[in-house]
Amino acid sequence: MPSLNAPHTSERHPFQRLQSQLADLIALTPAGDRLPTEPELARRMGVSRATLREAMRTFEGQGLIRRRQGVGTFVVSHNHVIESGLEVLQSIESLAAKIGLEVTLGTLQVMRLSANQDQAAILSVPEGTPLLEVSRVIQAEDRPVAYLIDLLPEEFLTLDDLQDGFTGSVIDFLLRRGSPPLVNSLTEIHAVAASSEIARALEIQRGDVLLMFTARLFSGEGQVVDYSYSYFLPGYFRFHVVRRVG
Repeated sequence: MPSLNAPHTSERHPFQRLQSQLADLIALTPAGDRLPTEPELARRMGVSRATLREAMRTFEGQGLIRRRQGVGTFVVSHNHVIESGLEVLQSIESLAAKIGLEVTLGTLQVMRLSANQDQAAILSVPEGTPLLEVSRVIQAEDRPVAYLIDLLPEEFLTLDDLQDGFTGSVIDFLLRRGSPPLVNSLTEIHAVAASSEIARALEIQRGDVLLMFTARLFSGEGQVVDYSYSYFLPGYFRFHVVRRVG
């Protein structure tokens, strides 16, 4: 007899019913195998392709499937979720090491820039100050899971610093060097839709939802050492905050 708290599938809202059907299909498909094409799935489940894509985003956000443009949708097997409180700033590498997860540096792009008006205001430096922009993909379990971009004055990070042994973490590099001393970070958190550029880097669909952190990293003298914006696949990361009751 169906539970009073769990209505029979036929009595559910159509979108809930679709998600339930997709969940069953994903659970029955071996990891690494490709799901039927979107047109076939939409026809089989009696929904539009737009509705199907919306339902599938939930499972991609959970890290259960991986959609690749022009290739197909694959079932993913992963047993690790990188979890962290937001009270302490730590690199992905440090957090992954705590759970025995190996992460690697994927595509790395480094550009030298001269600070424009907006960048100069964010970093509290004069316009024209030499800057270094470091963009990279972080991979885990054979797939991209994060896309990180850091912007720093060259007095703190140079091209030569990245020539040998850079693993992808700017903060770990700065901490190992010990100069300048880092004190705190002001971070804002948003849920955003992936742009075409970010979607390509993370091998997801444009418009898929990501967690985005924008942060300014400060030295002991109050100087902005680093401005960063980082994109995380929700299914591979879980963040929490411990708050006092007051």
